[in-house]
Amino acid sequence: MNLPCGKDFRPTWPLTSGHVQTMLSSSGIRRLLLPRAARTVQEGAEAVMVDGGNGVRLTGAFTAQRSRPQARGLAVLFHGWEGSVDSTYVLQTGSRLLADGWDIFRLNFRDHGDSHALNEALFHSCRLDEVVLALADIAARWPARPMALAGFSLGGNFALRAALQTSRLGIPLSYVLAVCPIIDPSEGLFSLEEAAPWFYQAYFVRKWRKSLLAKQSAFPQHNYFELTELKQNLRGLTESLVLRHTDFQSLQGYLDGYSVAGDALQAMQIPATILTARDDPVIPVGAFEQLRLPPNVELDISDHGGHCGFIRGRDMTSFTDDYIAARFNAVADGSLR
Repeated sequence: MNLPCGKDFRPTWPLTSGHVQTMLSSSGIRRLLLPRAARTVQEGAEAVMVDGGNGVRLTGAFTAQRSRPQARGLAVLFHGWEGSVDSTYVLQTGSRLLADGWDIFRLNFRDHGDSHALNEALFHSCRLDEVVLALADIAARWPARPMALAGFSLGGNFALRAALQTSRLGIPLSYVLAVCPIIDPSEGLFSLEEAAPWFYQAYFVRKWRKSLLAKQSAFPQHNYFELTELKQNLRGLTESLVLRHTDFQSLQGYLDGYSVAGDALQAMQIPATILTARDDPVIPVGAFEQLRLPPNVELDISDHGGHCGFIRGRDMTSFTDDYIAARFNAVADGSLR
């Protein structure tokens, strides 16, 4: 089986820079330059609400394929932190898989997209149960098989953690792929503070504050944060979230709560792939190199690609589209087990 690998991604200058890749990955310029084919997953998409259990409602979008008599399977896509079902990388991947004959479900996490008014409690990264239950609802309502899952950044972290739970709950997930997932949240936070250029932390904090203000507007009777707390840096605001809105007693306990570092993935029961880039300025490659993985989990580290970039050239399309499609199609054909 000849599948694309990270070493096959060989961009030319200036796309050999991890910072250029990262900044372009979610830029407005990229969205403008993308070919129309990268947005076809939005055409005819059905806006839906899924059950996250205990009254939790999550939003998403389902698009049925029309290129084959029968779908290859169901592809579920998870966006990154403060992204949405309409993030550029989600649209690109969804459109490519749609063209290959997959039905597509794009899921919004709590408080992402335009869903701030649906659930009173705030999103945080340890809210795994509602995502797993949403997967169960999706699998029951759209029964095309096989069912494969791909996630990006924090969405990749959620995808890996969810895949560890699906067998126990009888969710028929066949394969999971994570692009630049958060492995050790503690190390990632430290890297953003100490090693990454200042503008990455500023970018994430600005987007998070905007989201928190949208949440406050949706529930004006609820005092989520004091104004002084909203002015803190990423670490300070995260710690305020933990102490105010979770059951964790410390920031470190919360960060450990969604870590998949070390041997955490040894329990993975299905085939899985982790793709990352050595030049990712957001998530240090060292955490990937220290993973202890079972034989069914593939770790693929490219020299280039930045954080969820892997942009090939002027058309702003991503190497990850072909990478994900090749592996999903191999799952559907029975050649990836």
